[in-house]
Amino acid sequence: MADKAILVISFGTSYKETREKTIDAVEKAIADRYPDWDVRRAFTSKMIIKKLKERDNLYIDYIDEGLQRMIDDGIKKAVVVPTHVMNGTEYDFVANITASYADRFESICVSKPLLTTEEDYDRTIEALDSAYFSRFFKDSTNNTAIVLMGHGSEHFANATYSQLQLKLSTLGYEHVYVTTVEGFPSFDDTMKFMSCHKYSKVILIPFMLVAGDHATNDMSGDEEDSLKSRFLSAGCDVECVLEGLGEQKAFQDLFLNHLSEVME
Repeated sequence: MADKAILVISFGTSYKETREKTIDAVEKAIADRYPDWDVRRAFTSKMIIKKLKERDNLYIDYIDEGLQRMIDDGIKKAVVVPTHVMNGTEYDFVANITASYADRFESICVSKPLLTTEEDYDRTIEALDSAYFSRFFKDSTNNTAIVLMGHGSEHFANATYSQLQLKLSTLGYEHVYVTTVEGFPSFDDTMKFMSCHKYSKVILIPFMLVAGDHATNDMSGDEEDSLKSRFLSAGCDVECVLEGLGEQKAFQDLFLNHLSEVME
């Protein structure tokens, strides 16, 4: 067994199909890039870990369990790769727990979440353009808006979504909006921002690694408070894109870039 391992830590999802298309795909991209490293998995959502164990008899390590398992297996060099969008609560758990295990390895380091540096925003928007904007806007926006739905947080890192919105506007993507399920901008805020345009169609895309529970229910569900239902009530045609960021090669490459930075 190799004495070096990469622990890929995601929030997680209980939806098998999107897990295979996103988390599995990111882990495979990492394994392909670093074939002499052992690639492992952990989740930060204890609720999802519990659900998978009880429902599917599938056990996924929490952060400390994944680290302890590496120690037990004789891993000396470790790299932790968070697949989180921002430096929020979940990333704090990853960073703090990893730091508490630091003296148990010869070397251990943690790569950055998706949106950390100024350059990350530019690269992320390029990835969004390649994966979505060029696909749906083509030559013209044609009275269509794209709304990216993030998770949102009470953590101060929630400002990440506002910075992304400002960056999109600055770069001329005036018909792309960022909204969140549990933070600012809320669905109501975003609809206010959009009200100066009379859009006939809105394309909804989850700005999350996986297209799981939030994408299925909060974004594209049939309940009256879902994002889809709100835009239908406002008289727009709505298209829901149930694809997580992890499905897109452009985003797999961004996580690989962050990993290669700490590998060096």
